This record gives sequence, C-alpha cells and structure tokens, in this order.
Amino acid sequence: MLQIQNNMEILSNLTSKFPTFMLTSIPGLESVHAWISIPFCFLYTVALSGNCMILFVVITQKSLHEPMYYFLSMLSAADLGLTVSTMSTTLGILWFDAREISLDTCIVQMFFLHGFTIIECGVLVAMAFDRYVAICDPLRYTAILTNSRIIQMGLLMIIRTVVLIVPLLLLLKPLYFCRVNVLSHSYCYYPDVIKLACSDTRANSICGIIDLFLTTGVDTLCIILSYILIVRSVLHIASPEERHKVFSTCVSHIGALTIFYIPMISLSLVHRYSRSAPKVVHSLMANIYLLLPPVLNPIIYSVKTKQIHKVIFSLLLTK
Repeated sequence: MLQIQNNMEILSNLTSKFPTFMLTSIPGLESVHAWISIPFCFLYTVALSGNCMILFVVITQKSLHEPMYYFLSMLSAADLGLTVSTMSTTLGILWFDAREISLDTCIVQMFFLHGFTIIECGVLVAMAFDRYVAICDPLRYTAILTNSRIIQMGLLMIIRTVVLIVPLLLLLKPLYFCRVNVLSHSYCYYPDVIKLACSDTRANSICGIIDLFLTTGVDTLCIILSYILIVRSVLHIASPEERHKVFSTCVSHIGALTIFYIPMISLSLVHRYSRSAPKVVHSLMANIYLLLPPVLNPIIYSVKTKQIHKVIFSLLLTK
C-alpha cells in the first residue's frame, strides 16, 4: 500500500493536467535571436503585404469578380490566417525570449493553425475544380460556378474545419502531460504536443487519422482526379499552341500545390519517422511549412496571372 502511494506521489510530481509548454525557436542559435528575427520579419512582411494586396485587388477591381479570383482571395485569406496565427509566438521568442505557453493558449493556436491549413487544402481543391470546369466544360463555366455556389463552397470549407478540428483539440483536455514539456517549434503543432502526453492517446491518434483522411487524403484524391481529367481533355486538342495555352492556365495552381503539400508532407514525415533527426531540422521544416506558402503564393499569382499583375502595376504606378 505504501509502495502504491509512493508511486502515485512520484507520478503526480512528474505529470500535470494543466501544463505549461516551452516553445523552441532554432536550437543552438539562441545567442543570435535578434539577428535571426530580421529575415523572419522580412518574410512576415512579404506574406502580410502580398496577401493583403491580392485581397484588396480582387475586392476592389470589378474586372476580377470571377470564380478564379474569388478562390484566389480565399487562398490569400487562408495564408494570412496561417501567418498571423504563428507570428506572435515566433517573434515573441526571437525578441523577448517568451517561450512559455499554456495548454489552453496552445489549443487556441492549434485551432487557427490547423484550421487555416484545412481551409487552404479545401481552397486548393476548389481551384482544381475551377480549372477542370474552365478547361473541360467551358460553355457551362458561369452556370456551374455561380456566386451562390462559391459562397456555399466557402461555408462548407469552414464547417468541415470546425467539425473536424474541435473534437480533436477537445480530446487534449483530459490528458496528463509530462513535466518537461519542451516543444520542437516556435508554435504549437498537434503531433508535437501529443508526443508529450503521459496518458493514453489512442483516441487522439484515431481521431487524428480520421481527420487526416477526410482532409489531406480526400482532397489529394480530388485534385489528382481533376488533373487526370484536365490532361485527358487537353490531349484531345490538336494544336500544340492551344495545348500550351490551356496548360499555362494551370501553372499558378500547380505552383501553389507544390509549395503547400511538399513542406507539409516533409514536416509530417520528420515528426513520424525521423525522431533521431537533429532539432535544427525539425525547426527548419516547421518554419518552411508555415512561411513558404504565404510568402510565395502572392508572388506566383502576381507574376503568372496577367490580370493580377496588370492591376497591381497600374495601382503602383498611379501612386
């Protein structure tokens, strides 16, 4: 009996139901945080200004009130959400060494971080569908992608996000966490947090797998199917010039898919299979995963989409 009581006391000293996590920036470079913050601030500025510019241009220019640009504005909004949701903790560490974060604050950050990630997945599917309709069924394009249908698609993305994310995060509340709660990144990332739990996490793992299948799994299959149908339709075009012209309308979307999925898959693989990898690798992949899409998406669409860069240049020249 005494032994059981001693074990319970030891367990209570080692675990906590209301933990405080310690965030990590770039391991081994703590002494140069002030210098590291300079490129981070530059990238955050590019991401915020670029996506705000896309939103402003699409909203204010009536010539861009078309389905393709509505989806682009949704993508920019999701990128803004991803940027803002992690900017405060990352810069807080680099500027003030503010590493502590409570479980509740962590859950709120994960809601927005993973929520906007799921929304961005949905937007990329919608953009693939947009390209499919524009190329494979152009005569019915405006009849299929009406304003009301686009609004419904946007609402469906938000509802799917809330339904999948909220139960996943609520399952964190009953867990006990080990006292040494050092996270691998400068923000709360669900797989990173769940690794620190000392209690049974089977329900969390099952819920996480279901969410992963219903988001990344289903969305990836839909995108692949869309492009199979697009390629099949384009190959029936006799003229090489027309083929090139049609394919060029997909370049921006393919670029957005690449810079979103490759870092996300790489970070997931690092967490799942490379536990022996240096902490710097974890940190580098985490920052690439969050900063690359918001920084590059506005640049890709501004350069590759003639209507967008014409409007942006005209606005800059008038000022």
